[in-house]
Amino acid sequence: MKSQKNGQAPPQQKTRAEYSAINATVGMVAQAVSILMGYIGRMVFTRTLSESYVGINGLFGDILGILSLSEMGIGMIMNYDMYRPVAQGDISMQQVLLRVRKRLYQGIAACILVFGLALLPFLQNFTGNISDVEHLYLIYLLYLCNSASSYLLTYKHSLIVAHQKEYIPIIYRTVFQVVTISLQIAVLVTTGDFIAYLTLGMVSSVLCSLCITRQAERMYPYLREKSTKRLPEEEKAKIVRDVKAMALHKVGEVTTKNTDSLLISSFVGISSVGAYSNNNLIIGSVRQIIAKAFNGITASVGNLAATEDSEALYAVFRTAFFISQWLYGFSAICLYELLPTFVELSFGPQYVLDRPVLLVLCLNFFLIGIRGPGLTVWNSMGMFWIDRYKALGEALVNLIASLILVQYWGMLGVFAGTLVSTLLVPLWIEPCLLFRHCLKRPVGSFFRTCAGYFVVLSGVWWIIDILCGQITGGLIETLALRLLICGGVGNGLLLAAHFWREEFKTARWVLSLFIKREKKQ
Repeated sequence: MKSQKNGQAPPQQKTRAEYSAINATVGMVAQAVSILMGYIGRMVFTRTLSESYVGINGLFGDILGILSLSEMGIGMIMNYDMYRPVAQGDISMQQVLLRVRKRLYQGIAACILVFGLALLPFLQNFTGNISDVEHLYLIYLLYLCNSASSYLLTYKHSLIVAHQKEYIPIIYRTVFQVVTISLQIAVLVTTGDFIAYLTLGMVSSVLCSLCITRQAERMYPYLREKSTKRLPEEEKAKIVRDVKAMALHKVGEVTTKNTDSLLISSFVGISSVGAYSNNNLIIGSVRQIIAKAFNGITASVGNLAATEDSEALYAVFRTAFFISQWLYGFSAICLYELLPTFVELSFGPQYVLDRPVLLVLCLNFFLIGIRGPGLTVWNSMGMFWIDRYKALGEALVNLIASLILVQYWGMLGVFAGTLVSTLLVPLWIEPCLLFRHCLKRPVGSFFRTCAGYFVVLSGVWWIIDILCGQITGGLIETLALRLLICGGVGNGLLLAAHFWREEFKTARWVLSLFIKREKKQ
Protein backbone atom coordinates (compact mmCIF):
# COMPACT_ATOMS: atom_id res chain seq x y z
CA MET A 1 0.00 0.00 0.00
CA LYS A 2 1.32 3.44 -0.93
CA SER A 3 1.99 5.84 1.88
CA GLN A 4 0.19 9.14 1.96
CA LYS A 5 1.93 12.46 1.42
CA ASN A 6 3.86 13.60 4.54
CA GLY A 7 3.22 10.17 6.01
CA GLN A 8 -0.35 11.08 6.98
CA ALA A 9 -3.17 8.60 6.71
CA PRO A 10 -6.27 9.67 4.79
CA PRO A 11 -9.09 11.01 6.94
CA GLN A 12 -11.34 8.22 8.11
CA GLN A 13 -14.93 8.41 6.92
CA LYS A 14 -17.38 8.70 9.79
CA THR A 15 -19.88 5.89 10.24
CA ARG A 16 -23.63 6.25 9.94
CA ALA A 17 -23.97 6.05 13.73
CA GLU A 18 -21.35 8.77 14.24
CA TYR A 19 -23.10 11.12 11.81
CA SER A 20 -26.41 10.41 13.55
CA ALA A 21 -24.86 11.26 16.91
CA ILE A 22 -23.33 14.50 15.61
CA ASN A 23 -26.55 15.56 13.87
CA ALA A 24 -28.63 14.74 16.94
CA THR A 25 -26.26 16.50 19.36
CA VAL A 26 -25.92 19.68 17.30
CA GLY A 27 -29.65 19.62 16.59
CA MET A 28 -30.54 19.38 20.26
CA VAL A 29 -28.14 22.15 21.32
CA ALA A 30 -29.18 24.41 18.45
CA GLN A 31 -32.83 23.84 19.17
CA ALA A 32 -32.30 24.68 22.84
CA VAL A 33 -30.66 27.95 21.81
CA SER A 34 -33.46 28.58 19.32
CA ILE A 35 -36.11 27.97 21.95
CA LEU A 36 -34.43 30.29 24.44
CA MET A 37 -34.03 33.09 21.90
CA GLY A 38 -37.55 32.56 20.56
CA TYR A 39 -38.97 32.72 24.06
CA ILE A 40 -37.07 35.89 24.94
CA GLY A 41 -38.07 37.46 21.64
CA ARG A 42 -41.74 36.56 22.10
CA MET A 43 -41.74 37.83 25.67
CA VAL A 44 -40.46 41.23 24.50
CA PHE A 45 -42.88 41.10 21.56
CA THR A 46 -45.94 40.59 23.79
CA ARG A 47 -44.79 43.21 26.30
CA THR A 48 -44.16 45.93 23.70
CA LEU A 49 -46.96 45.33 21.17
CA SER A 50 -50.71 44.80 21.57
CA GLU A 51 -52.64 41.51 21.54
CA SER A 52 -53.74 42.29 17.98
CA TYR A 53 -50.14 42.26 16.73
CA VAL A 54 -49.56 38.94 18.50
CA GLY A 55 -52.69 37.56 16.83
CA ILE A 56 -51.70 38.91 13.41
CA ASN A 57 -48.30 37.27 13.75
CA GLY A 58 -49.91 33.87 14.33
CA LEU A 59 -52.62 34.33 11.71
CA PHE A 60 -50.32 35.40 8.87
CA GLY A 61 -47.94 32.57 9.74
CA ASP A 62 -50.76 30.06 9.27
CA ILE A 63 -51.97 31.70 6.04
CA LEU A 64 -48.48 31.35 4.57
CA GLY A 65 -48.38 27.79 5.86
CA ILE A 66 -51.46 27.10 3.73
CA LEU A 67 -49.84 28.78 0.73
CA SER A 68 -46.85 26.47 1.20
CA LEU A 69 -49.17 23.70 0.03
CA SER A 70 -47.78 24.51 -3.42
CA GLU A 71 -44.50 22.94 -2.26
CA MET A 72 -46.36 19.59 -2.33
CA GLY A 73 -43.64 17.78 -0.39
CA ILE A 74 -41.10 18.21 -3.18
CA GLY A 75 -38.32 18.89 -0.69
CA MET A 76 -38.83 15.60 1.13
CA ILE A 77 -39.07 13.64 -2.12
CA MET A 78 -35.92 15.19 -3.56
CA ASN A 79 -34.07 14.59 -0.29
CA TYR A 80 -34.99 10.92 -0.44
CA ASP A 81 -34.01 10.61 -4.11
CA MET A 82 -30.64 12.20 -3.31
CA TYR A 83 -29.62 9.49 -0.80
CA ARG A 84 -28.79 6.80 -3.36
CA PRO A 85 -26.63 8.87 -5.79
CA VAL A 86 -24.74 10.29 -2.80
CA ALA A 87 -24.14 6.81 -1.37
CA GLN A 88 -23.01 5.59 -4.81
CA GLY A 89 -20.88 8.66 -5.56
CA ASP A 90 -22.91 9.40 -8.71
CA ILE A 91 -22.05 13.08 -9.18
CA SER A 92 -23.87 13.52 -12.49
CA MET A 93 -27.16 12.30 -11.01
CA GLN A 94 -26.70 14.63 -8.02
CA GLN A 95 -26.27 17.54 -10.44
CA VAL A 96 -29.38 16.56 -12.38
CA LEU A 97 -31.52 16.25 -9.25
CA LEU A 98 -30.33 19.63 -7.96
CA ARG A 99 -31.14 21.27 -11.31
CA VAL A 100 -34.63 19.78 -11.20
CA ARG A 101 -35.07 20.94 -7.61
CA LYS A 102 -34.00 24.48 -8.53
CA ARG A 103 -36.61 24.72 -11.29
CA LEU A 104 -39.34 23.27 -9.11
CA TYR A 105 -38.55 25.66 -6.26
CA GLN A 106 -38.64 28.64 -8.62
CA GLY A 107 -42.13 27.55 -9.64
CA ILE A 108 -43.16 27.15 -6.00
CA ALA A 109 -41.96 30.67 -5.15
CA ALA A 110 -43.97 32.05 -8.07
CA CYS A 111 -47.10 30.17 -6.96
CA ILE A 112 -46.81 31.46 -3.40
CA LEU A 113 -46.48 35.05 -4.66
CA VAL A 114 -49.41 34.76 -7.07
CA PHE A 115 -51.82 33.10 -4.64
CA GLY A 116 -50.62 35.27 -1.78
CA LEU A 117 -51.31 38.45 -3.73
CA ALA A 118 -54.70 37.07 -4.74
CA LEU A 119 -55.66 36.96 -1.04
CA LEU A 120 -55.02 40.69 -0.51
CA PRO A 121 -58.61 41.82 -1.26
CA PHE A 122 -59.96 39.30 1.28
CA LEU A 123 -57.46 39.93 4.06
CA GLN A 124 -59.86 41.77 6.35
CA ASN A 125 -62.28 38.84 6.18
CA PHE A 126 -59.73 36.92 8.26
CA THR A 127 -58.51 39.74 10.50
CA GLY A 128 -61.75 41.59 11.15
CA ASN A 129 -61.72 45.30 11.91
CA ILE A 130 -58.42 45.86 13.74
CA SER A 131 -58.00 49.53 14.59
CA ASP A 132 -54.69 49.29 16.46
CA VAL A 133 -52.65 47.61 13.67
CA GLU A 134 -51.18 50.05 11.17
CA HIS A 135 -50.04 49.15 7.63
CA LEU A 136 -51.80 45.77 7.70
CA TYR A 137 -51.29 45.10 3.99
CA LEU A 138 -47.60 46.03 4.09
CA ILE A 139 -47.12 43.67 7.03
CA TYR A 140 -48.77 40.87 5.06
CA LEU A 141 -46.60 41.58 2.00
CA LEU A 142 -43.44 41.34 4.11
CA TYR A 143 -44.55 37.94 5.41
CA LEU A 144 -45.34 36.88 1.84
CA CYS A 145 -41.98 37.98 0.38
CA ASN A 146 -40.09 36.27 3.18
CA SER A 147 -41.92 33.01 2.52
CA ALA A 148 -41.47 33.08 -1.25
CA SER A 149 -37.79 34.06 -1.16
CA SER A 150 -36.96 31.11 1.10
CA TYR A 151 -37.51 28.72 -1.84
CA LEU A 152 -35.16 30.51 -4.23
CA LEU A 153 -31.90 30.03 -2.33
CA THR A 154 -32.12 26.70 -0.54
CA TYR A 155 -32.07 24.00 -3.22
CA LYS A 156 -28.35 23.22 -2.74
CA HIS A 157 -28.75 22.69 1.01
CA SER A 158 -30.22 19.23 0.41
CA LEU A 159 -26.84 17.90 -0.74
CA ILE A 160 -25.31 18.63 2.67
CA VAL A 161 -28.19 16.81 4.37
CA ALA A 162 -27.91 13.82 2.01
CA HIS A 163 -24.23 13.51 3.00
CA GLN A 164 -25.48 13.15 6.61
CA LYS A 165 -24.01 16.55 7.58
CA GLU A 166 -27.20 18.30 8.60
CA TYR A 167 -25.35 19.85 11.53
CA ILE A 168 -23.67 22.35 9.17
CA PRO A 169 -26.80 24.26 8.04
CA ILE A 170 -28.16 23.95 11.59
CA ILE A 171 -25.15 25.85 12.96
CA TYR A 172 -25.52 28.61 10.35
CA ARG A 173 -29.24 29.02 11.07
CA THR A 174 -28.70 29.12 14.81
CA VAL A 175 -26.02 31.83 14.62
CA PHE A 176 -28.17 33.96 12.32
CA GLN A 177 -31.20 33.47 14.56
CA VAL A 178 -29.35 34.63 17.68
CA VAL A 179 -28.10 37.77 15.92
CA THR A 180 -31.46 38.51 14.28
CA ILE A 181 -33.59 38.13 17.41
CA SER A 182 -31.14 40.27 19.37
CA LEU A 183 -31.48 43.04 16.78
CA GLN A 184 -35.27 42.64 16.66
CA ILE A 185 -35.49 42.97 20.43
CA ALA A 186 -33.44 46.16 20.27
CA VAL A 187 -35.78 47.55 17.60
CA LEU A 188 -38.93 46.71 19.58
CA VAL A 189 -37.61 48.13 22.84
CA THR A 190 -36.31 51.36 21.31
CA THR A 191 -38.90 52.06 18.60
CA GLY A 192 -41.74 49.51 18.76
CA ASP A 193 -41.59 49.45 14.94
CA PHE A 194 -43.15 46.18 13.74
CA ILE A 195 -42.25 46.89 10.09
CA ALA A 196 -38.55 47.18 10.95
CA TYR A 197 -38.88 44.02 13.05
CA LEU A 198 -40.19 42.04 10.06
CA THR A 199 -37.66 43.54 7.64
CA LEU A 200 -34.78 42.41 9.84
CA GLY A 201 -36.16 38.87 9.83
CA MET A 202 -36.49 38.78 6.05
CA VAL A 203 -32.98 40.14 5.38
CA SER A 204 -31.48 37.68 7.86
CA SER A 205 -33.26 34.75 6.23
CA VAL A 206 -31.86 35.65 2.80
CA LEU A 207 -28.31 36.14 4.10
CA CYS A 208 -28.40 32.84 6.00
CA SER A 209 -29.53 30.93 2.91
CA LEU A 210 -26.77 32.53 0.85
CA CYS A 211 -24.12 31.55 3.40
CA ILE A 212 -25.27 27.91 3.49
CA THR A 213 -25.31 27.83 -0.31
CA ARG A 214 -21.72 29.12 -0.46
CA GLN A 215 -20.69 26.51 2.11
CA ALA A 216 -22.27 23.75 0.00
CA GLU A 217 -20.39 24.98 -3.07
CA ARG A 218 -17.09 24.92 -1.16
CA MET A 219 -17.72 21.40 0.12
CA TYR A 220 -18.90 20.07 -3.25
CA PRO A 221 -17.23 22.07 -6.05
CA TYR A 222 -19.09 20.10 -8.73
CA LEU A 223 -22.17 22.13 -7.81
CA ARG A 224 -20.71 24.93 -9.94
CA GLU A 225 -20.29 22.65 -12.95
CA LYS A 226 -22.93 22.57 -15.66
CA SER A 227 -24.39 19.18 -16.42
CA THR A 228 -26.04 18.29 -19.72
CA LYS A 229 -27.32 14.96 -18.47
CA ARG A 230 -31.09 14.65 -18.44
CA LEU A 231 -33.17 12.98 -15.79
CA PRO A 232 -33.97 9.40 -16.87
CA GLU A 233 -37.59 8.87 -17.82
CA GLU A 234 -38.14 6.21 -15.16
CA GLU A 235 -36.72 8.55 -12.51
CA LYS A 236 -38.88 11.40 -13.78
CA ALA A 237 -41.98 9.20 -13.67
CA LYS A 238 -41.15 8.16 -10.11
CA ILE A 239 -40.73 11.78 -8.97
CA VAL A 240 -44.01 12.79 -10.62
CA ARG A 241 -45.81 9.89 -8.95
CA ASP A 242 -44.31 10.72 -5.56
CA VAL A 243 -45.19 14.41 -5.95
CA LYS A 244 -48.81 13.49 -6.65
CA ALA A 245 -48.85 11.35 -3.52
CA MET A 246 -47.11 13.98 -1.39
CA ALA A 247 -49.56 16.63 -2.58
CA LEU A 248 -52.26 14.68 -0.75
CA HIS A 249 -49.99 14.36 2.28
CA LYS A 250 -49.43 18.12 2.26
CA VAL A 251 -53.19 18.73 2.17
CA GLY A 252 -53.52 16.66 5.33
CA GLU A 253 -50.56 18.33 7.02
CA VAL A 254 -51.62 21.87 6.15
CA THR A 255 -55.24 21.29 7.14
CA THR A 256 -54.16 19.85 10.47
CA LYS A 257 -51.48 22.41 11.35
CA ASN A 258 -52.33 25.66 9.60
CA THR A 259 -56.09 26.13 9.68
CA ASP A 260 -56.46 26.48 13.46
CA SER A 261 -55.65 30.20 13.54
CA LEU A 262 -57.98 30.87 10.60
CA LEU A 263 -60.88 29.13 12.32
CA ILE A 264 -60.17 30.81 15.66
CA SER A 265 -59.90 34.29 14.11
CA SER A 266 -63.10 33.75 12.09
CA PHE A 267 -65.27 32.20 14.83
CA VAL A 268 -63.70 33.40 18.10
CA GLY A 269 -61.54 36.50 17.53
CA ILE A 270 -58.03 37.72 16.70
CA SER A 271 -57.10 38.14 20.39
CA SER A 272 -57.75 34.44 20.94
CA VAL A 273 -55.31 33.72 18.11
CA GLY A 274 -52.69 35.61 20.12
CA ALA A 275 -53.36 33.50 23.22
CA TYR A 276 -53.16 30.30 21.18
CA SER A 277 -49.99 31.35 19.35
CA ASN A 278 -48.17 32.17 22.61
CA ASN A 279 -49.07 28.81 24.13
CA ASN A 280 -48.33 27.04 20.87
CA LEU A 281 -44.88 28.68 20.81
CA ILE A 282 -43.96 26.78 23.98
CA ILE A 283 -45.66 23.54 22.92
CA GLY A 284 -44.08 23.73 19.47
CA SER A 285 -40.66 24.45 20.92
CA VAL A 286 -40.81 21.34 23.10
CA ARG A 287 -41.94 19.31 20.09
CA GLN A 288 -39.11 20.64 17.96
CA ILE A 289 -36.34 19.89 20.42
CA ILE A 290 -37.56 16.29 20.84
CA ALA A 291 -38.06 15.86 17.11
CA LYS A 292 -34.56 17.18 16.41
CA ALA A 293 -33.09 14.09 18.01
CA PHE A 294 -35.09 11.93 15.61
CA ASN A 295 -34.50 14.20 12.60
CA GLY A 296 -30.78 13.74 13.15
CA ILE A 297 -31.10 10.06 12.23
CA THR A 298 -33.36 10.53 9.18
CA ALA A 299 -30.54 10.52 6.63
CA SER A 300 -28.96 7.52 8.32
CA VAL A 301 -32.27 5.64 8.29
CA GLY A 302 -32.55 6.35 4.57
CA ASN A 303 -29.12 4.83 4.05
CA LEU A 304 -30.02 1.91 6.33
CA ALA A 305 -33.21 1.20 4.38
CA ALA A 306 -31.23 1.04 1.14
CA THR A 307 -28.56 -1.35 2.41
CA GLU A 308 -29.98 -3.55 5.18
CA ASP A 309 -33.00 -5.76 5.92
CA SER A 310 -36.23 -5.27 7.85
CA GLU A 311 -34.82 -6.85 11.04
CA ALA A 312 -32.39 -3.96 11.51
CA LEU A 313 -35.15 -1.45 10.79
CA TYR A 314 -37.47 -3.13 13.28
CA ALA A 315 -34.84 -2.99 16.03
CA VAL A 316 -34.28 0.72 15.37
CA PHE A 317 -38.02 1.41 15.26
CA ARG A 318 -38.81 -0.39 18.54
CA THR A 319 -36.18 1.55 20.44
CA ALA A 320 -37.08 4.87 18.80
CA PHE A 321 -40.78 4.41 19.54
CA PHE A 322 -40.09 3.53 23.17
CA ILE A 323 -37.98 6.66 23.59
CA SER A 324 -40.57 8.82 21.81
CA GLN A 325 -43.51 7.67 23.94
CA TRP A 326 -41.47 8.36 27.10
CA LEU A 327 -40.28 11.79 25.97
CA TYR A 328 -43.57 12.97 24.48
CA GLY A 329 -45.64 11.48 27.31
CA PHE A 330 -43.49 13.06 30.00
CA SER A 331 -43.45 16.38 28.11
CA ALA A 332 -47.25 16.36 27.70
CA ILE A 333 -47.64 15.92 31.46
CA CYS A 334 -45.19 18.77 32.14
CA LEU A 335 -46.92 21.07 29.66
CA TYR A 336 -50.34 20.49 31.19
CA GLU A 337 -49.12 21.11 34.73
CA LEU A 338 -46.65 23.94 34.09
CA LEU A 339 -47.79 25.89 31.03
CA PRO A 340 -50.54 28.06 32.63
CA THR A 341 -48.19 29.33 35.33
CA PHE A 342 -45.33 29.78 32.86
CA VAL A 343 -47.47 31.68 30.34
CA GLU A 344 -48.89 33.99 33.01
CA LEU A 345 -45.40 34.70 34.31
CA SER A 346 -43.94 35.30 30.84
CA PHE A 347 -46.67 36.94 28.78
CA GLY A 348 -49.45 37.92 31.16
CA PRO A 349 -52.69 36.37 32.49
CA GLN A 350 -54.65 37.34 29.37
CA TYR A 351 -52.75 34.67 27.38
CA VAL A 352 -53.55 31.72 29.70
CA LEU A 353 -55.77 29.08 28.07
CA ASP A 354 -58.67 27.31 29.77
CA ARG A 355 -57.81 23.88 31.20
CA PRO A 356 -59.96 21.84 28.77
CA VAL A 357 -58.33 23.60 25.80
CA LEU A 358 -54.86 22.94 27.20
CA LEU A 359 -55.70 19.28 27.86
CA VAL A 360 -56.70 18.70 24.24
CA LEU A 361 -53.59 20.55 23.00
CA CYS A 362 -51.38 18.31 25.16
CA LEU A 363 -53.12 15.16 23.91
CA ASN A 364 -52.61 16.31 20.31
CA PHE A 365 -48.96 17.04 21.11
CA PHE A 366 -48.47 13.50 22.43
CA LEU A 367 -50.30 11.67 19.64
CA ILE A 368 -48.60 13.62 16.86
CA GLY A 369 -45.22 13.11 18.54
CA ILE A 370 -45.35 9.34 18.88
CA ARG A 371 -46.11 9.05 15.16
CA GLY A 372 -42.64 10.44 14.45
CA PRO A 373 -40.46 7.27 14.50
CA GLY A 374 -42.81 5.41 12.16
CA LEU A 375 -43.04 8.35 9.77
CA THR A 376 -39.25 8.68 9.79
CA VAL A 377 -38.84 5.08 8.62
CA TRP A 378 -41.72 5.40 6.15
CA ASN A 379 -40.54 8.65 4.57
CA SER A 380 -36.89 7.61 4.49
CA MET A 381 -37.89 4.60 2.41
CA GLY A 382 -39.86 6.83 0.05
CA MET A 383 -43.22 5.10 0.62
CA PHE A 384 -45.23 8.20 -0.27
CA TRP A 385 -47.54 6.62 -2.81
CA ILE A 386 -48.96 3.80 -0.71
CA ASP A 387 -50.64 5.94 1.97
CA ARG A 388 -51.55 8.92 -0.20
CA TYR A 389 -55.29 8.79 0.57
CA LYS A 390 -54.72 8.54 4.32
CA ALA A 391 -53.66 12.19 4.49
CA LEU A 392 -56.69 13.33 2.49
CA GLY A 393 -59.03 11.42 4.81
CA GLU A 394 -57.35 12.95 7.84
CA ALA A 395 -57.72 16.45 6.38
CA LEU A 396 -61.42 16.01 5.61
CA VAL A 397 -62.24 14.58 9.04
CA ASN A 398 -60.24 17.33 10.75
CA LEU A 399 -61.85 20.18 8.84
CA ILE A 400 -65.41 18.86 9.16
CA ALA A 401 -65.04 18.02 12.85
CA SER A 402 -63.44 21.39 13.64
CA LEU A 403 -66.11 23.36 11.76
CA ILE A 404 -68.87 21.53 13.62
CA LEU A 405 -67.33 21.54 17.09
CA VAL A 406 -66.20 25.19 16.99
CA GLN A 407 -69.88 26.17 16.79
CA TYR A 408 -70.50 24.59 20.20
CA TRP A 409 -67.19 24.74 22.06
CA GLY A 410 -65.37 27.71 20.51
CA MET A 411 -61.59 27.40 20.60
CA LEU A 412 -61.81 23.99 22.27
CA GLY A 413 -63.81 22.67 19.31
CA VAL A 414 -61.05 23.60 16.84
CA PHE A 415 -58.46 21.49 18.65
CA ALA A 416 -60.95 18.72 19.43
CA GLY A 417 -61.42 18.35 15.67
CA THR A 418 -57.70 17.67 15.31
CA LEU A 419 -57.88 15.08 18.09
CA VAL A 420 -60.83 13.32 16.45
CA SER A 421 -59.12 13.16 13.05
CA THR A 422 -55.91 11.77 14.58
CA LEU A 423 -57.75 9.04 16.46
CA LEU A 424 -59.92 8.03 13.51
CA VAL A 425 -57.33 8.01 10.72
CA PRO A 426 -53.51 8.06 11.10
CA LEU A 427 -53.12 6.57 14.57
CA TRP A 428 -54.02 3.07 13.38
CA ILE A 429 -53.54 3.25 9.59
CA GLU A 430 -49.88 4.32 9.76
CA PRO A 431 -48.69 1.39 11.94
CA CYS A 432 -50.59 -1.13 9.79
CA LEU A 433 -48.95 0.11 6.59
CA LEU A 434 -45.53 0.45 8.22
CA PHE A 435 -45.47 -3.10 9.53
CA ARG A 436 -46.82 -4.56 6.31
CA HIS A 437 -44.62 -2.77 3.78
CA CYS A 438 -41.45 -1.83 5.70
CA LEU A 439 -41.00 -4.00 8.79
CA LYS A 440 -42.53 -7.15 7.24
CA ARG A 441 -44.25 -8.49 10.36
CA PRO A 442 -47.70 -8.58 12.06
CA VAL A 443 -48.78 -5.35 13.71
CA GLY A 444 -50.80 -6.87 16.56
CA SER A 445 -47.94 -7.02 19.06
CA PHE A 446 -47.19 -3.34 18.41
CA PHE A 447 -50.74 -2.29 19.31
CA ARG A 448 -50.57 -4.36 22.50
CA THR A 449 -47.29 -2.67 23.41
CA CYS A 450 -48.85 0.74 22.72
CA ALA A 451 -51.78 -0.07 24.99
CA GLY A 452 -49.36 -0.87 27.80
CA TYR A 453 -47.50 2.40 27.27
CA PHE A 454 -50.74 4.41 27.29
CA VAL A 455 -51.99 2.78 30.50
CA VAL A 456 -48.72 3.58 32.27
CA LEU A 457 -48.69 7.19 31.06
CA SER A 458 -52.33 7.71 32.07
CA GLY A 459 -51.60 6.46 35.58
CA VAL A 460 -48.50 8.64 35.90
CA TRP A 461 -50.41 11.69 34.62
CA TRP A 462 -53.21 11.11 37.15
CA ILE A 463 -50.77 10.88 40.08
CA ILE A 464 -48.79 13.95 38.96
CA ASP A 465 -51.97 16.00 38.52
CA ILE A 466 -53.10 15.19 42.07
CA LEU A 467 -49.70 16.13 43.52
CA CYS A 468 -49.39 19.36 41.51
CA GLY A 469 -52.92 20.34 42.51
CA GLN A 470 -51.76 20.59 46.12
CA ILE A 471 -49.21 23.31 45.26
CA THR A 472 -50.28 26.90 45.85
CA GLY A 473 -48.44 30.18 46.31
CA GLY A 474 -46.60 32.67 44.12
CA LEU A 475 -46.06 32.05 40.42
CA ILE A 476 -42.31 31.34 40.62
CA GLU A 477 -42.66 29.15 43.71
CA THR A 478 -45.55 27.19 42.18
CA LEU A 479 -43.69 26.72 38.90
CA ALA A 480 -40.52 25.48 40.63
CA LEU A 481 -42.30 22.99 42.91
CA ARG A 482 -44.47 21.60 40.12
CA LEU A 483 -41.40 21.22 37.92
CA LEU A 484 -39.69 19.19 40.63
CA ILE A 485 -42.74 16.96 40.98
CA CYS A 486 -43.06 16.41 37.22
CA GLY A 487 -39.36 15.77 36.71
CA GLY A 488 -38.66 13.67 39.79
CA VAL A 489 -41.87 11.77 40.46
CA GLY A 490 -42.88 11.53 36.79
CA ASN A 491 -39.63 10.04 35.54
CA GLY A 492 -39.32 7.90 38.65
CA LEU A 493 -42.70 6.30 37.99
CA LEU A 494 -41.90 5.77 34.31
CA LEU A 495 -38.58 4.18 35.24
CA ALA A 496 -40.27 1.83 37.69
CA ALA A 497 -42.77 0.81 35.01
CA HIS A 498 -40.31 0.24 32.16
CA PHE A 499 -36.88 -0.71 33.58
CA TRP A 500 -37.46 -4.40 32.77
CA ARG A 501 -38.27 -3.85 29.07
CA GLU A 502 -35.77 -4.82 26.39
CA GLU A 503 -36.35 -1.46 24.70
CA PHE A 504 -35.30 0.35 27.88
CA LYS A 505 -32.10 -1.68 28.12
CA THR A 506 -31.27 -0.98 24.49
CA ALA A 507 -31.98 2.74 24.90
CA ARG A 508 -29.79 2.87 28.01
CA TRP A 509 -26.96 1.07 26.17
CA VAL A 510 -27.16 3.47 23.22
CA LEU A 511 -27.18 6.44 25.62
CA SER A 512 -24.09 5.14 27.45
CA LEU A 513 -22.21 4.75 24.16
CA PHE A 514 -23.23 8.25 23.17
CA ILE A 515 -22.00 9.72 26.49
CA LYS A 516 -18.66 7.90 26.19
CA ARG A 517 -18.20 9.18 22.65
CA GLU A 518 -18.97 12.75 23.73
CA LYS A 519 -16.41 12.53 26.56
CA LYS A 520 -13.73 11.35 24.13
CA GLN A 521 -14.49 14.26 21.83
